[in-house]
Amino acid sequence: MKIEGKTIVVTGGASGLGAATAAYLAGKGASVAIFDRVSAEGPLASFEVDVTDGASVASAMDATLARFGALHAAVNCAGVVGPLKVIGRDGMAADLDLFRRTVEVNLIGTFNVMSKAAERMLRNDPEDGEERGVIVNISSGAAYEGQIGQCAYASSKAGVVGLNLPAARELGPKGIRVNAIAPGLFGTPMVASLSAEVQQSLVDSVEAPKRVGRMEEFAHCCAFLIENAYMNGATVRLDAATRLRAR
Repeated sequence: MKIEGKTIVVTGGASGLGAATAAYLAGKGASVAIFDRVSAEGPLASFEVDVTDGASVASAMDATLARFGALHAAVNCAGVVGPLKVIGRDGMAADLDLFRRTVEVNLIGTFNVMSKAAERMLRNDPEDGEERGVIVNISSGAAYEGQIGQCAYASSKAGVVGLNLPAARELGPKGIRVNAIAPGLFGTPMVASLSAEVQQSLVDSVEAPKRVGRMEEFAHCCAFLIENAYMNGATVRLDAATRLRAR
C-alpha cells in the first residue's frame, strides 16, 4: 500500500517508538492520527484515547474519518511494561490487578484497535484491486524469551504474536493485511535517560550490530510492512539477532 496520501492511526504515538513512527509516516506523506492517553504535541492530529475502552477507540476512529475521510492503516504501539513476578519478594502471590492491566493494554487494547480499524477499512475501495487496509501490531522479543519479572509483559506480547496469523487469515481475503513486529532494544527516551553504565550493559547484551536500535529503524520497518503487499501474517524480529537471557 502506498503511504503517501493515506490516513494512518498510530497508538501510543505521543512518545517513544510511537512518536518516531508517526513522524516518519507523516514525512512520507501520510495523514497521521495519534491515539494516546495524553495529547501529543506538534502538528499531527491527536486524540486522547484509552485503547482498552471500546467506546473511546470507536469515537476517535470516527473523528479520524470525519477529519481525513478514510482510514487505511493502523500501527499499534501503545503498551505498558508492568514488571511482575509470580511470587514477590515478600513471598506473596503477584498482584493480579497489575497482571490484568498489562494484558488489557498490550493484548486487549491491540485487539480493540485492530478490530475497529478493520471495520472502517472495509469501507475503502481496494488499492490495485487488492488492499483495503494494513494493520501492524507491536509485540516484543520478550514474547519468545521472557525474562524473570516479565510474566505479565511477556505473556501479553506472546498473545499479540498468537493473534497475528488468525487475524491475517481472516482479514486477508477482505483486503486487509495484518503483520507484527517483535522489537529488541531501542534507543527510546527511557533508555537514553539511564546511566551510561546501565546503557553499556544493555548494549553488551546485543549481538550485532553492537548498539541499540535507532528509532528510525523501527519506523522504517513499520513503513515496510505497510508498503509491501506480499507481507501478511508475519512477525518480524527486529532485534539485531539478540536473544534475551533469563535476567
